[in-house]
Amino acid sequence: MVKPRKKTEEAPTVMLSPDEEVEETSEWLTTFADLSMLLLVFFILLYSLSDPDPGRFTTTFTSVTQALKHDKITTSRITQDEAAVLVDQVQMRRQIIEQQRKVFSDVKLLQTTKGVAGVITATFEEGVITLRAPGDVFFESGQVDLTAAGQRALLTMKDFFIQHPRQTINIKGFTDNVNPSGGRFRDNWEISALRAVNVLRFLMKMGIESKRLTATGLADLDPLVPNTTAENRAKNRRVEFVLERRIQK
Repeated sequence: MVKPRKKTEEAPTVMLSPDEEVEETSEWLTTFADLSMLLLVFFILLYSLSDPDPGRFTTTFTSVTQALKHDKITTSRITQDEAAVLVDQVQMRRQIIEQQRKVFSDVKLLQTTKGVAGVITATFEEGVITLRAPGDVFFESGQVDLTAAGQRALLTMKDFFIQHPRQTINIKGFTDNVNPSGGRFRDNWEISALRAVNVLRFLMKMGIESKRLTATGLADLDPLVPNTTAENRAKNRRVEFVLERRIQK
């Protein structure tokens, strides 16, 4: 015996008013606007890597903006003056990086001529030069006063700092994750800060302008390696000199 088939229920038909249909079909404009702005930003980034010309940049940017105009799309508008400022900033940034690259070459010379290649390491990233030395070179364990060896190490860096007066110097003190116990310091924050300040004061005594110097204590933040062994903890105890080109006003 054949069983009768069940009647299939049909979904109710929903009729949209003309206004609702228009609203639904215009939703793609939001996505299109986002995509357009992303493409525009990507274009600017690509252009910043080339050799920018303010006039050509303004003309091209205006053409792109005109092409993206729509009654329901909001695009950011950049005037000719703003475009010129943007190009100037890109050019200045590129010049600073190139100038810092030359300073970094002098750092490599410092390492070879002063015999500190195995003690002071250097890195270069986006125009920022970082000189790094083990904390044990400057300080005894758990102490904040510069040792004689630490003072000699700073003296080897004196001429380099004086030869490059447009470099700001941010001195950063780091420790491992072992907190002091039974001493006169409450924690590693105090130790790292006092170490950085004492290095700063010694540089001032050597004739480095105070307005070029800042000191920062970072305790066990940003370790180079995990604090899992005595060797690793020794690497994390360090002093860094972060050099950036000062913009003269």
